[in-house]
Amino acid sequence: MKVLVCVKRVLDPQVKARVKADGSGVDLANAKMTMNPFCENALEEALRMREAGTVSEIVVVSVGGGKTEETLRHGLAMGADRAIHVVTEDSLEPLAIAKVLKQVTEQEDAGLVICGKQAIDGDSNQTTQMLSALLGWSQATFASEVKIEGGEATVTREVDAGLETIQVKMPAVMSADLRLNEPRYVKLPDVMKAKRKPMDKIELDSMGLDTANRLTTLKVDEPEGRAAGIIVNSVSELVEKLRNEAKVI
Repeated sequence: MKVLVCVKRVLDPQVKARVKADGSGVDLANAKMTMNPFCENALEEALRMREAGTVSEIVVVSVGGGKTEETLRHGLAMGADRAIHVVTEDSLEPLAIAKVLKQVTEQEDAGLVICGKQAIDGDSNQTTQMLSALLGWSQATFASEVKIEGGEATVTREVDAGLETIQVKMPAVMSADLRLNEPRYVKLPDVMKAKRKPMDKIELDSMGLDTANRLTTLKVDEPEGRAAGIIVNSVSELVEKLRNEAKVI
C-alpha cells in the first residue's frame, strides 16, 4: 500500500512570533521555519508502518513557495521515498489545500493519507476532514494509536472525554496527534541521502482547481502582556481584590 503524508512548513515553535507593523499578519521574514510538529508524527507513523510491512511506499507532499522544498527534504531525510511539491506563493485556506491533496491522492493512487492533526500556525484542524469528504473515504482524526489489518484500521482517538477506539474501512484519511509516537532524529548521512531522492514539482495553476480564499484577515494583534502577580496577606484581601479589581466574583 502506498501512503501519502501531508506536511506543512511553519514557524519554529521555539521562536516568538512577531506581528507585522501594519497588523496584516505574522512577520516571517528571516524567521526560523520547520516542519509542523504534528506532521512529523504523521510521517513517523508512516515510517513505522513501512517497517512493519504494512506500507510499501511513502510519499510526502506539501503546498507552498520555493522554501517549502527544505521541509520536504527534511521529510525525505526522515525516510520518505519520494516528495511532491505543489508550488504556489499564495497562502491557501484548508479547503483549497484539501482540493489539491485530493487530486494528488488520486493521481498517486494512494491507499492511505496521513496528516498532522493541525498546523500550529493557523490551528484550523480542517484539512483532514475536508479531504476525507472530498475523497469519500473513511476518516480517523486525533489518532494516538493505529493498527491496520486487512481492509480495516483500528484507531485510538484522543477526545475531550478521554480515549475513543474506532474501526474504519480502508482507504482512509487519518490525522496524527502528538502522542501517536516520538519522531526519529535525522542524522547527517540521512540528510545527504535525501538530496538524491526524487522530488516532483507541480505548479498549482496547472491543476485547474478553484483555490480562491473565502476569508479575509482584518487585523492581527499580539496578545496583551501579563501583569506581574502579587502576594496577599489574607483570604479576605484576596476576595476583595477578586471582587473589586479583577471583578470575577
